[in-house]
Amino acid sequence: MPKRKKKRTHVVEDEERGNGATSLASTAQAAPRSMVVRHGGGEVEPQLNDLVSDVRLLMSPATALKLKERKGAKIRDYADMGPALGVTHLLAFSMNEGGNVNCKVARLPGGPTLTFKVKRFSLMKQVRAIQRRPIDTSSGIFQSAPVVVTNNFGGAEAAAHIKLMRITFQNMFPAVDVGTVRLSEIRRVVLFNLLKDEEEDVEVRHYAVRANPTGVNRTIKRVVQAKIPNLSKVDDIADYVVGNGGGLGGAMSDSEGEDEASQVILPQKFVGKGNAKSQKSALKLVELGPRIRLKLAKVEKGLVGGDVMYHAFVQKTPEEVKEQRAKISEKEAIKKRRRAEQEENVARKVRAKEEKKEAKQKRRELREKEMMESLRAGGGGLQNQNTSESEGGSGSEIESGGEDA
Repeated sequence: MPKRKKKRTHVVEDEERGNGATSLASTAQAAPRSMVVRHGGGEVEPQLNDLVSDVRLLMSPATALKLKERKGAKIRDYADMGPALGVTHLLAFSMNEGGNVNCKVARLPGGPTLTFKVKRFSLMKQVRAIQRRPIDTSSGIFQSAPVVVTNNFGGAEAAAHIKLMRITFQNMFPAVDVGTVRLSEIRRVVLFNLLKDEEEDVEVRHYAVRANPTGVNRTIKRVVQAKIPNLSKVDDIADYVVGNGGGLGGAMSDSEGEDEASQVILPQKFVGKGNAKSQKSALKLVELGPRIRLKLAKVEKGLVGGDVMYHAFVQKTPEEVKEQRAKISEKEAIKKRRRAEQEENVARKVRAKEEKKEAKQKRRELREKEMMESLRAGGGGLQNQNTSESEGGSGSEIESGGEDA
């Protein structure tokens, strides 16, 4: 009988800390983790589910691609569960009755929360459908985090909500260390472009990085890239290389002569045939999707609640802001008082239960003591009675014996 092989995952002991538990929350400090969910009840359009799946691919690999949302779950439920799993950012998509799609980006565990209105979007399958040579998504491009590029967000002179958007977008992805990063891991780019208009929309684009070797003609490049050449119109391989037959001239590649600024000398080996170290290659961005147009609607100080730091559609006076803060403080005080009352009620019930248990134990001990005393008293009387009966019996026998004599 073959020996059973263990397949379960065991906790690796941490020798430095001296314990055997490894927390996901501690590992989340090195790189951010995200959770992309769809919340809200009722039926939604199938495109929203596809959008959530595409955003999960965009945020990969530090996100759950096959996360199953619980029916009726709220954002607060995911927010409470996230920190235990090491999640630092929560992206929640919802659709209202009018068909408008909203997206909340929350920083766990304490906020802030940015609410965006999704004005329009295009899915991955729609972007790939209009491309002549779409990128191969099965080549492992989603196994490494993308590079984040923020454009037109300004510097120190930008508005507070613009700075907050830029910082939030940058912190959603791990930072790139130029000194230690491997070139083969830079496979994707996520662009957040702020459109300088009255709406202040943010356009999100997702690209894949493609590199093609340059400096050689098209025929040699095909051989280097392990593509089988068509030799039906030539008599010798030399004719194919030189281009003397079949109209195959030693033409340059499509990307080689168009933009020389995109041609770089690779410091390390990159993915693809012919992209070796110190080789001159032309870089090209191929869009993956999705395309999303966002409009910042509201910024909340807390986690899906608290003070409203920015609102794009509602402008309040200082008196209204003061009144709103007073209502929030009163609500928090009521919640704190109710929590204290609930804790006191729980403690009172626990005390009553313990007192009842102690009283029951005392009654049991008292009954046992009375029973033992009664047994002792009953046993002594029975012994005296037996003794007297035995003495009386002996006298009768003597008397009867005298009469016979």
